[in-house]
Amino acid sequence: MSAGPSRAGRLVVVSNRVATPRQIATGGLASAMRAALSERGGLWFGWSGKIAEKAELHHRHEGGIDYATLDLTRADHDDYYAGFANRALWPLFHYRPDLVDYRRSHLEGYLRVNRLFAERLAAMLRPDDTVWVHDYHLIPLAAMLRGLGVRNRIGFFLHIPLPAAELLITLPRHRELIGALAAYDLVGLHTARDLRALETYFLHELGGALRPGGLLRAPDGRTFRAGVFPIGIDTAAVAQAAREAAALPEIQQFKDSLQGRALIIGVDRLDYSKGLPQRFEAYAQLLEREPALQRQVSFLQIAPPSRGAVPEYRRLRHELERSAGHINGKYATPDWAPIRYVNQSFPHAVLSGYYRTARVGLVTPLRDGMNLVAKEYVACQDPRDPGVLVLSRFAGAAQELDGALLVNPADTTEVAEALARALAMPLQERRKRWRAMMDVLERHDLGSWLDAFLDALYATHPARAGQRGGVSGSSQTRLAKRPLEAPSRRHE
Repeated sequence: MSAGPSRAGRLVVVSNRVATPRQIATGGLASAMRAALSERGGLWFGWSGKIAEKAELHHRHEGGIDYATLDLTRADHDDYYAGFANRALWPLFHYRPDLVDYRRSHLEGYLRVNRLFAERLAAMLRPDDTVWVHDYHLIPLAAMLRGLGVRNRIGFFLHIPLPAAELLITLPRHRELIGALAAYDLVGLHTARDLRALETYFLHELGGALRPGGLLRAPDGRTFRAGVFPIGIDTAAVAQAAREAAALPEIQQFKDSLQGRALIIGVDRLDYSKGLPQRFEAYAQLLEREPALQRQVSFLQIAPPSRGAVPEYRRLRHELERSAGHINGKYATPDWAPIRYVNQSFPHAVLSGYYRTARVGLVTPLRDGMNLVAKEYVACQDPRDPGVLVLSRFAGAAQELDGALLVNPADTTEVAEALARALAMPLQERRKRWRAMMDVLERHDLGSWLDAFLDALYATHPARAGQRGGVSGSSQTRLAKRPLEAPSRRHE
């Protein structure tokens, strides 16, 4: 990590879930957070992942890091996590207002758990701690901490897209909730598009103002900084894992099963934001439009299930199973299945080998904050014979990876045409496109992202009540002590 502005004191990371040291396959972000925390000593606070009769706090110290995890009751989990976070905020922030299931009881549970987090965390904070809060589960946390008298430097990073103001205003009580972002000293977003959405919301919906140096001013005078910090991957480690994966028996067996056919790969959590039905349709169009590719290409879609209790996810899984069955029923031969649709996870080492084997990486979410699969696919390629990335222009990664073939995922014909182009692309062009993208990934890796955000956060002045970054007394009381009050303004 860089030696930017002074980093005295602990770093305190707050997230919905805590990646404890003994968890397996927690990913590059968890590793980066651990590295940042262990560098100076730090605390990681969040939900334990356990449901219990009462909200019990657990402490452990390992590897120079303090871990504090909080159990949730069934009611808190269902209202806060399964309810408001994932049935209201998640679909809305992914531009699916038609799937928003807003219930006042869910919002009250969301605020109740955020208050619980704030109360337990405030008791553990030291005066020189710097707090870094992650993601949409904890948007109002800083405002609640300010209401409890916390004056530490607090940053926030949103890992999913921020929708346009026209969508944000459809959320009941949006002014109090989204406006609570002003309680942070720094708000980080993936793309310039997300930043424009935030600025537009504060300017035109809240009546705020822009100030020099990237500062946003809320109507009551409190100011905060917002900036673009596109998250990266541990590029060197991912590339090394892909090189080593070539020797794995699983990868050799997989290559043998392809019988020399070109591979298209998609890897996504089973979620309606990933555009999987449209992706399957595009692949079917490819086979229909390009008969010569039949029996010459295979499509592997890995889609581990998620949120199985949510009806939309169950319907999506059934839809994809029908679509995959239809494609295979129409085009398969005794020695070839056009599509391999797999609902399970794989170890990262094996996944790296799959990426390296694939001639095409197909990453076509309808909307995504960044999408690290796109970056990992590029990093896993063999420089001598790299594959081609077909990427949705609505993924944050599209702002950086201009060597990809960019598509509108809703236009299945355009995606099919991009697949045909990718499969026929000459080696020289493939190498040129890959090198341009790999240069970006090597310059802006996960460590660079972490340093950039923390340097900007440490460069801010800690908030003080009534001064820049502080929160007005009325907002403190409303967010820290009770649920948001009934709306009284238009659009709420």
